[in-house]
Amino acid sequence: MKTIDKYLRDVRIRKAKKFIKPNDSVLDIGSADGIMFEKWRGLIKAGTGIDPILSAKVETDLYILIPGYFPDACPPGSKYDVITMLAVLEHIPADEQKKLGDRCFDRLEKGGRIIITVPSPQVDLILGVLVKLKLIDGMSLEEHYGFKPEHTTQIFPGKYFKLISQKKFQLGLNNLFVFEKIGE
Repeated sequence: MKTIDKYLRDVRIRKAKKFIKPNDSVLDIGSADGIMFEKWRGLIKAGTGIDPILSAKVETDLYILIPGYFPDACPPGSKYDVITMLAVLEHIPADEQKKLGDRCFDRLEKGGRIIITVPSPQVDLILGVLVKLKLIDGMSLEEHYGFKPEHTTQIFPGKYFKLISQKKFQLGLNNLFVFEKIGE
Protein backbone atom coordinates (compact mmCIF):
# COMPACT_ATOMS: atom_id res chain seq x y z
CA MET A 1 0.00 0.00 0.00
CA LYS A 2 1.40 3.35 -1.02
CA THR A 3 1.57 6.53 1.08
CA ILE A 4 -1.50 8.16 -0.51
CA ASP A 5 -3.53 4.95 -0.06
CA LYS A 6 -2.60 4.95 3.64
CA TYR A 7 -3.45 8.63 4.00
CA LEU A 8 -6.91 8.15 2.43
CA ARG A 9 -7.54 5.07 4.62
CA ASP A 10 -6.48 6.92 7.77
CA VAL A 11 -8.79 9.87 7.03
CA ARG A 12 -11.75 7.48 6.72
CA ILE A 13 -10.80 5.78 9.99
CA ARG A 14 -10.58 9.14 11.80
CA LYS A 15 -13.98 10.23 10.47
CA ALA A 16 -15.57 6.96 11.65
CA LYS A 17 -13.89 7.09 15.06
CA LYS A 18 -15.99 10.10 16.05
CA PHE A 19 -19.00 7.76 16.22
CA ILE A 20 -17.35 5.00 18.27
CA LYS A 21 -18.17 4.79 21.98
CA PRO A 22 -15.85 3.34 24.61
CA ASN A 23 -16.08 -0.47 24.79
CA ASP A 24 -18.03 -0.86 21.55
CA SER A 25 -17.81 -4.19 19.80
CA VAL A 26 -17.14 -3.55 16.11
CA LEU A 27 -17.69 -5.57 12.94
CA ASP A 28 -15.63 -4.19 10.08
CA ILE A 29 -16.80 -5.36 6.67
CA GLY A 30 -13.84 -5.06 4.31
CA SER A 31 -11.30 -5.02 7.12
CA ALA A 32 -8.19 -5.77 5.05
CA ASP A 33 -5.32 -6.07 7.57
CA GLY A 34 -7.24 -4.83 10.63
CA ILE A 35 -5.36 -1.55 10.97
CA MET A 36 -8.57 0.23 12.02
CA PHE A 37 -8.78 -1.96 15.13
CA GLU A 38 -5.17 -1.17 16.00
CA LYS A 39 -5.87 2.55 15.67
CA TRP A 40 -8.86 2.14 17.99
CA ARG A 41 -6.99 0.03 20.57
CA GLY A 42 -7.92 1.26 24.04
CA LEU A 43 -11.26 2.56 22.80
CA ILE A 44 -13.13 -0.52 21.56
CA LYS A 45 -13.84 -3.72 23.47
CA ALA A 46 -13.36 -6.12 20.56
CA GLY A 47 -13.38 -6.29 16.79
CA THR A 48 -14.25 -8.75 14.08
CA GLY A 49 -13.07 -8.07 10.56
CA ILE A 50 -14.33 -9.83 7.45
CA ASP A 51 -12.64 -9.52 4.09
CA PRO A 52 -12.54 -11.74 0.99
CA ILE A 53 -8.92 -10.79 0.26
CA LEU A 54 -7.66 -12.39 3.49
CA SER A 55 -5.91 -15.70 2.91
CA ALA A 56 -6.16 -16.95 6.49
CA LYS A 57 -7.83 -16.23 9.81
CA VAL A 58 -5.90 -13.88 12.12
CA GLU A 59 -6.49 -13.63 15.88
CA THR A 60 -5.08 -11.04 18.27
CA ASP A 61 -5.97 -10.03 21.81
CA LEU A 62 -8.30 -7.31 20.44
CA TYR A 63 -9.69 -8.59 17.17
CA ILE A 64 -10.18 -11.49 14.81
CA LEU A 65 -9.94 -11.24 11.02
CA ILE A 66 -11.89 -13.78 8.99
CA PRO A 67 -11.59 -14.49 5.28
CA GLY A 68 -14.92 -14.41 3.46
CA TYR A 69 -18.01 -12.35 2.84
CA PHE A 70 -20.56 -10.74 5.13
CA PRO A 71 -22.75 -12.18 6.62
CA ASP A 72 -21.73 -15.78 5.87
CA ALA A 73 -18.29 -15.43 7.48
CA CYS A 74 -19.66 -13.93 10.74
CA PRO A 75 -19.40 -16.11 13.82
CA PRO A 76 -22.83 -17.71 14.41
CA GLY A 77 -25.13 -15.63 16.61
CA SER A 78 -22.71 -12.70 16.86
CA LYS A 79 -24.07 -9.17 17.38
CA TYR A 80 -22.20 -5.88 17.45
CA ASP A 81 -22.54 -2.32 18.69
CA VAL A 82 -21.13 -0.99 15.42
CA ILE A 83 -20.76 -2.18 11.84
CA THR A 84 -18.28 -0.26 9.70
CA MET A 85 -17.95 -0.26 5.92
CA LEU A 86 -15.24 2.22 5.02
CA ALA A 87 -14.87 2.51 1.23
CA VAL A 88 -16.68 -0.82 0.83
CA LEU A 89 -20.27 -0.18 -0.26
CA GLU A 90 -19.25 0.79 -3.80
CA HIS A 91 -17.63 -2.66 -4.17
CA ILE A 92 -20.81 -4.58 -3.37
CA PRO A 93 -22.91 -5.58 -6.40
CA ALA A 94 -26.38 -3.96 -6.58
CA ASP A 95 -28.28 -7.22 -6.01
CA GLU A 96 -26.30 -7.79 -2.78
CA GLN A 97 -26.81 -4.18 -1.68
CA LYS A 98 -30.57 -4.78 -1.62
CA LYS A 99 -30.10 -7.38 1.15
CA LEU A 100 -27.49 -5.44 3.10
CA GLY A 101 -29.84 -3.42 5.32
CA ASP A 102 -31.62 -6.55 6.59
CA ARG A 103 -28.34 -8.36 7.13
CA CYS A 104 -26.87 -5.47 9.12
CA PHE A 105 -30.07 -5.11 11.14
CA ASP A 106 -29.79 -8.78 12.18
CA ARG A 107 -26.16 -8.34 13.36
CA LEU A 108 -26.59 -5.09 15.30
CA GLU A 109 -27.46 -4.71 18.96
CA LYS A 110 -30.46 -2.48 19.67
CA GLY A 111 -29.36 1.13 19.16
CA GLY A 112 -26.26 -0.07 17.27
CA ARG A 113 -24.70 2.03 14.55
CA ILE A 114 -23.61 1.52 10.97
CA ILE A 115 -20.76 3.78 9.86
CA ILE A 116 -20.17 4.01 6.12
CA THR A 117 -17.86 6.00 3.90
CA VAL A 118 -18.44 6.00 0.17
CA PRO A 119 -16.67 8.07 -2.49
CA SER A 120 -18.45 10.34 -4.92
CA PRO A 121 -18.59 8.88 -8.48
CA GLN A 122 -16.04 11.38 -9.86
CA VAL A 123 -13.42 9.82 -7.57
CA ASP A 124 -13.09 6.87 -9.97
CA LEU A 125 -11.61 9.20 -12.61
CA ILE A 126 -9.16 10.69 -10.11
CA LEU A 127 -8.14 7.26 -8.80
CA GLY A 128 -7.66 5.98 -12.34
CA VAL A 129 -5.18 8.79 -13.03
CA LEU A 130 -3.37 8.21 -9.71
CA VAL A 131 -3.06 4.48 -10.48
CA LYS A 132 -1.61 5.23 -13.94
CA LEU A 133 0.88 7.59 -12.32
CA LYS A 134 1.68 4.80 -9.81
CA LEU A 135 0.89 7.11 -6.88
CA ILE A 136 -1.67 4.70 -5.41
CA ASP A 137 -2.41 1.00 -5.58
CA GLY A 138 -6.14 1.69 -5.87
CA MET A 139 -7.52 -1.45 -4.24
CA SER A 140 -10.13 -3.30 -6.33
CA LEU A 141 -11.14 -0.34 -8.51
CA GLU A 142 -12.53 -2.79 -11.07
CA GLU A 143 -15.22 -3.64 -8.50
CA HIS A 144 -16.71 -0.16 -8.39
CA TYR A 145 -20.25 -0.58 -9.67
CA GLY A 146 -21.10 3.06 -10.34
CA PHE A 147 -22.60 3.42 -6.88
CA LYS A 148 -24.09 6.81 -6.11
CA PRO A 149 -23.80 8.00 -2.48
CA GLU A 150 -27.41 9.20 -2.44
CA HIS A 151 -28.53 5.55 -2.78
CA THR A 152 -27.07 4.74 0.64
CA THR A 153 -30.20 5.83 2.50
CA GLN A 154 -32.31 3.45 0.36
CA ILE A 155 -30.22 0.48 1.50
CA PHE A 156 -30.83 1.34 5.18
CA PRO A 157 -34.54 2.29 5.21
CA GLY A 158 -36.18 4.52 7.82
CA LYS A 159 -38.38 1.81 9.28
CA TYR A 160 -35.23 0.03 10.58
CA PHE A 161 -32.58 2.74 10.73
CA LYS A 162 -32.38 6.41 11.64
CA LEU A 163 -29.84 8.50 9.74
CA ILE A 164 -27.94 10.32 12.49
CA SER A 165 -25.18 11.89 10.39
CA GLN A 166 -24.47 12.56 6.74
CA LYS A 167 -21.44 14.62 5.79
CA LYS A 168 -19.12 15.20 2.86
CA PHE A 169 -15.39 15.40 3.42
CA GLN A 170 -12.17 15.56 1.39
CA LEU A 171 -13.45 18.48 -0.70
CA GLY A 172 -16.79 16.75 -1.21
CA LEU A 173 -15.19 13.71 -2.83
CA ASN A 174 -16.04 11.38 0.06
CA ASN A 175 -19.24 10.84 2.02
CA LEU A 176 -19.89 9.69 5.57
CA PHE A 177 -23.19 8.13 6.62
CA VAL A 178 -24.04 7.02 10.14
CA PHE A 179 -27.23 5.09 10.85
CA GLU A 180 -28.67 3.92 14.14
CA LYS A 181 -30.76 0.78 14.47
CA ILE A 182 -34.31 1.46 15.61
CA GLY A 183 -36.83 -1.14 16.70
CA GLU A 184 -36.10 -4.85 17.12
